[in-house]
Amino acid sequence: MTEAQRHQAILDLLQQKRHMTVTGLIDAFDISPATARRDINKLNETGKLRKVRNGAEALSQERSQWSPMNSQQPLNHDEKIKIAQAAAALINPGESAVINCGSTAFLLGQEVCGQDVQVITNYFPLANYLIEEGHDGVVIIGGQYNRSQSITLAPQDEVSSLYAGHWMFTSGKGITADGLYKMDMLTAMAEQKMLDHVGKLVVLTDSSKVGQRAGMLFCPATQVDILITGKDADANVIQQLRDKGVEVILV
Repeated sequence: MTEAQRHQAILDLLQQKRHMTVTGLIDAFDISPATARRDINKLNETGKLRKVRNGAEALSQERSQWSPMNSQQPLNHDEKIKIAQAAAALINPGESAVINCGSTAFLLGQEVCGQDVQVITNYFPLANYLIEEGHDGVVIIGGQYNRSQSITLAPQDEVSSLYAGHWMFTSGKGITADGLYKMDMLTAMAEQKMLDHVGKLVVLTDSSKVGQRAGMLFCPATQVDILITGKDADANVIQQLRDKGVEVILV
């Protein structure tokens, strides 16, 4: 976990618990006392928490909002970090990447933050994070704001065609030899509009979703260029995907 990722996780934890001791941070993130105190000092200096005796507390005026890290399943968190790191390694300096919604997408955004990468997204939590961190080259796809998904949905087909990227990173509720499945139809349809305007499609999904069918078929497996998933993914499905020309990266 990078420092930026740990800082965000600390803030998310504080929103739930409201107060954390130094010892609590040490236990929660397996860090040294010096690192815990340094994290508190940095976040206090940037006005993201309040430093108190032997710990930190959430800012009373900080608005409560959904974060992709709040709903993160602990068992998959480390795997998703590795997936995000592998995805970030694919992007060369000066390239552009369409990054869609989800917890792994948010982690990918944290990985590329500060690098020479143009990020194109309709995912408000990610766009907001990148802007607050001073990332250059954030393109927010326009449209009507959808509160339930924290994204913008373009009312016209032409809007998404204005944007193109070297890469498109997306996830879903399941992937099989048939292709990638997504649950939310509106989100899926918005993303489908981008498929003809990107260089390579990369699917980011934890190993528990490999072999699962859920929702609508977003795209056939033959349209997926790369799948990045965990080493515990179903070996039979992985082989079936490779037979269909999908490059699979196991982390």
